[in-house]
Amino acid sequence: MSKKFKFPRFSTFSLRDLLTTVAPISLLVVLICAVSYWLIKPAPPKRVVLSTGQENSAYDALGKRYAKALARRNIQVVLKPSLGSQENLQRLTQPDSDVDIAFVQSGSTKQSAAERLGLISLGSLFTEPIWLFYRENRPLSELRQLAGWKVNVGPDGTGVPALFKKLLSVNGVEPNALTLGSLENTPATVALLDGKIDALVFSSAPDDLLIQMLLQTPGIKLFDFSQAEAYSRRLPFLSHVVLPRGIVDLGRNVPDRDYHLIAPTATLVAREDLHPALLELFVQTASRIHGNPGWFQKRGEFPTANYTEIPVAAAAERYYKNGPPFLQRYLPFWLANLFERMWLVIVALGALLIPLTRMLPPLYVWKVRSRIYRWYGKLRAVEHAIESVPPQERAAVYPEQLQRLNEIEEKVNQISIPLSFAEELYELRSHINFVRKRIVGVMGT
Repeated sequence: MSKKFKFPRFSTFSLRDLLTTVAPISLLVVLICAVSYWLIKPAPPKRVVLSTGQENSAYDALGKRYAKALARRNIQVVLKPSLGSQENLQRLTQPDSDVDIAFVQSGSTKQSAAERLGLISLGSLFTEPIWLFYRENRPLSELRQLAGWKVNVGPDGTGVPALFKKLLSVNGVEPNALTLGSLENTPATVALLDGKIDALVFSSAPDDLLIQMLLQTPGIKLFDFSQAEAYSRRLPFLSHVVLPRGIVDLGRNVPDRDYHLIAPTATLVAREDLHPALLELFVQTASRIHGNPGWFQKRGEFPTANYTEIPVAAAAERYYKNGPPFLQRYLPFWLANLFERMWLVIVALGALLIPLTRMLPPLYVWKVRSRIYRWYGKLRAVEHAIESVPPQERAAVYPEQLQRLNEIEEKVNQISIPLSFAEELYELRSHINFVRKRIVGVMGT
């Protein structure tokens, strides 16, 4: 006699079977993504070294603004002070240097040299007029009148000495016709105020503190490059800019007239192996920092891909032409960068997942039915046992197999399957009952 039947548990859906079916495919996808994440294109570094300029210079102040802005994107910008443009350029080209990116003045190198050294530009940031301040007790209207003067042009690392010598050259003045000093900006300013030198030359943005002070210091005058347009034609990396009357102090009318100046531009220059994501971040940061109107520029005029002799990076050109990448307009930087790096893998996985998802339904059905079908093997073993037993052993084997059949039925009654597969379960129960009747029938003969 069979044991009391226990109704099996039914559900409309088997989450366990679905999970075990999906798990291998999901694991494969995760594994492919993980391997691709590291091999296809490395993640951008979290640390970058920026070479700036002298203490209290415009480059120094800008470096701090860049560091603060990129810190919000979880990028650490390590600032490395320098004498100026020339030293920054040297750091970028030294194999053992840790500098990744730097402020460099236009005119500091040539395109062929930059390409050979593996340098790329992120564009021009702002104009850096040449400021020639002198003591008003010595008249000065042309650069050739500087002969015999003591003029401070700063250390060689600033880039100003080489630039000023070019200006003297186009005026037919030999550098040895005057005494050129190499003091840094702050001690040079003190020397000018003390009368120890006759003039000094800066090349910097107008928000430099020393320039702001000298523009308002009695007894100190600013040289007016009345031939500024001619200079810009002779030296293409220079542009003609005008310091408007009253721009320093409208109330006191400082300066009291327009001044014509010549100006190279400050550029961001990087090693060509700097990660493209970091290039994009620096260009976007430059746009926010330098995009506002200023003394010598209109809103949106800078940064720009113009005014630089160093080849412009592809990422910078795309930004100046089309704006920020589409994903970075709506997603955090790290997430947008992840999608940009992994898009090829995502497309490939999409193509792979389409046939895989078609396999899921039959795999799920097989998984559920396998919980039923495996009992048919045990049921067939019971039939085989009663068919092959010798006559003298039947009295012992038949009851044993009947007990075994009852145990099978007990376990089958505990199977939990979705309702849509209940028919298979009932068929299995009917087959168990069929084998039981066979055993009982044989035992009665």
